[in-house]
Amino acid sequence: RSRIIMTPSQPNPSEPPSEQGSKLLSVSHWFKAVNLASVFGIIGKLLIGLSFTMCIPLGYSIIFSAGDWQAFTVSAVATLLVGLLLTRLMDPSQEIYHREGFAVVALVWVFFSICGSLPYMLAEPHHSFTDAIFETMSGFTTTGATIFTDIASHSRPILLWRSITQWLGGMGIIVLGIAILPALGIGGMQLFRAEVPGPTSDKLTPRIRDTAMILWKAYLLLTFICFALLWGFGMEPFYAVCHALCALSSGGFSPHNESIAYYESSVIHYILIGAMFMAGMNFALHYQISRGKLGNLFKDTELRIFFLVVIVSAGVICIKTLSLGVYSDIPTAIRDSLFTTVAIVTTTGFGTVDFESWPVVSQFLILLLMFTGGCAGSTAGGVKIIRLIILFKLLSQQIQKLFHPKAIIQLRVDHQVLSSEVFLSVLAFLIIYITSFGTGTLLMTSTGLDIVSAASATASCLGNIGPGLGAVGPTDNYSTITTFGKWLLSFLMLLGRLELLTVIVLFSPSFWRR
Repeated sequence: RSRIIMTPSQPNPSEPPSEQGSKLLSVSHWFKAVNLASVFGIIGKLLIGLSFTMCIPLGYSIIFSAGDWQAFTVSAVATLLVGLLLTRLMDPSQEIYHREGFAVVALVWVFFSICGSLPYMLAEPHHSFTDAIFETMSGFTTTGATIFTDIASHSRPILLWRSITQWLGGMGIIVLGIAILPALGIGGMQLFRAEVPGPTSDKLTPRIRDTAMILWKAYLLLTFICFALLWGFGMEPFYAVCHALCALSSGGFSPHNESIAYYESSVIHYILIGAMFMAGMNFALHYQISRGKLGNLFKDTELRIFFLVVIVSAGVICIKTLSLGVYSDIPTAIRDSLFTTVAIVTTTGFGTVDFESWPVVSQFLILLLMFTGGCAGSTAGGVKIIRLIILFKLLSQQIQKLFHPKAIIQLRVDHQVLSSEVFLSVLAFLIIYITSFGTGTLLMTSTGLDIVSAASATASCLGNIGPGLGAVGPTDNYSTITTFGKWLLSFLMLLGRLELLTVIVLFSPSFWRR
């Protein structure tokens, strides 16, 4: 089991009493509250794992003479050396508490993005540091926004690396680390809760490492099934691998400039619809399905609402586009409407059609879906369906209290009573999310973007979706964004992937001092 969880307000028992009570605000007392040696030591171990992951596209390059083997060799060695250097800072005797957990989870994504950007800078065509960071952050956070103006001009090892970054980030870097690195069992629950998306992150088993293993096994199995189906129905094995990795991670990177529109097969489209929907479900449900508990699918309120959102939204878009003559073929209208709806609501971002050619009401509905997101505990981004359910239940409670002021009304989800802490966390998240969206939109308009492009780019990157509207629409990319805009959007991607508070807490002075 994980060690004792200590909140930031609790003292560390390993500290002398005199230091426990210290509240001095001098710079000399900063950083003492966080054991940085353990933080960077854990990051070092994970970077070593990343260096071996780079050997996959390196091996592909060597075996198939696909080029760019030098870029991946240098990148893998450099990442390995950085990882070894940081690992030497690790002190195994030190405990990991909440502060260290937040620091590890936030900083590891930064280190991964920096090291993961090396292939983009070293391979042909070369990309600037800013563009490489943007592409890598978009990959690891499964956003899917790209600065590549011609995706097909890049080598297959680079395209494979793009897909691998999304697949690693889909389930979570820390969750993978807990599953394969026994050393991370210390403080594993703190790390797990800080990274797993959703208002709750309950364990499936008493041991957090077993929970991480279960999640990754389900992830691997679904990815393999998706790959096998795509390959079996005519997709080339390389592209089947790339699309399977990006579909189950809710990423959206495609090796083709046309994305999924490159394929005219309706079967391939529907296979990916199913894969994206499965990725948008809570992976705890996949575990329950594997144990034969199919009845839980129909009892889960969040899944039912998620399914309803998809069906209603796709239906509205289909009817509207047919009525205005955008489509004359009903099966094509149904397929494109359903594919786009699932791609946006699960924050995958694959595309089969330019939805900017659709009626304005359909485009506005897509913009709303960018904020919805999938289920908690899935690989999808966005606000998450469960938070919206809790919000509407809270509003319903307040309306009932207008008529019955003295009534005690308990709010439940799936027969579980919701505590006030859950309400407060959901409200805090929504307030910060809306504030981040407003601030991001304001700053993006200062770069010269029109309001539609700025708002959709902010919503897309904050929700880890990828395509937006206007200058960043489904047939465009983010290459024309200014340098400042790319760094801002990269930060919003990280903010959205780690669900705001895990990143924001690092900017609080009280986090770094006693």
